[in-house]
Amino acid sequence: MTNRAPGSPSQARHPYSAVRETAAGLVYISGQLGIAGGEVVAGGVAGETRQALANLRGKLASAGLEFRHVVKITVYLVSMDDRNTMDAIYQETLPEPLPARTCIAVAELPYRARIELDAIAALTLPS
Repeated sequence: MTNRAPGSPSQARHPYSAVRETAAGLVYISGQLGIAGGEVVAGGVAGETRQALANLRGKLASAGLEFRHVVKITVYLVSMDDRNTMDAIYQETLPEPLPARTCIAVAELPYRARIELDAIAALTLPS
């Protein structure tokens, strides 16, 4: 697959796996934007966070997993001013115990998105 710099997310083709399972029992989920129907959703960072989490849930489900299997999330925000909004939605969506997390401010995200999430999940949970 080649990256052909599409004009919209619905035309995107990139050279990576969306979900990758390892022999060590870890599943890596590539970055998820707040995209639905081929476009970044409306509603600013709140709408995009909800959709990015829904997209992450879908990728986890494709591997037979749920949010409770996530052990690490990285959050990329275009502005740290959006952190409190993202945190509120993040906390209401993800179950305890919350995964380890890194939150990074970035200069830009694809398609002018405000947030992107990637995750690492474990196939088996501790007892």
